[in-house]
Amino acid sequence: MSQQCACRKADRYVSFQDIDCAGNARRLMEYLDRQLAIPGRSNAFWEYFAKKRAGNAVTKPDDLFLIHSNINQFRDFFEHWNDGEALGLLLQIEEECC
Repeated sequence: MSQQCACRKADRYVSFQDIDCAGNARRLMEYLDRQLAIPGRSNAFWEYFAKKRAGNAVTKPDDLFLIHSNINQFRDFFEHWNDGEALGLLLQIEEECC
């Protein structure tokens, strides 16, 4: 006999309809690009990340995949530079799309 929790919330993964995951991921990458354009904010990880983001002749990973794969690095970076707007968007992407 199975029991269901009365507190169960709607499954957010049922549908991504009307959620602009790709657009929000693109916007987050714009925040990242602006931060990294400031001298002294890049490091070896973000240089490596830029190469991954550029892809190769065969494939280029999409922004949402890269964010999902490196979500903790994004969080640490935006927290370090006190970018609350980017952190808010990152949280939204994590909750809605990852």
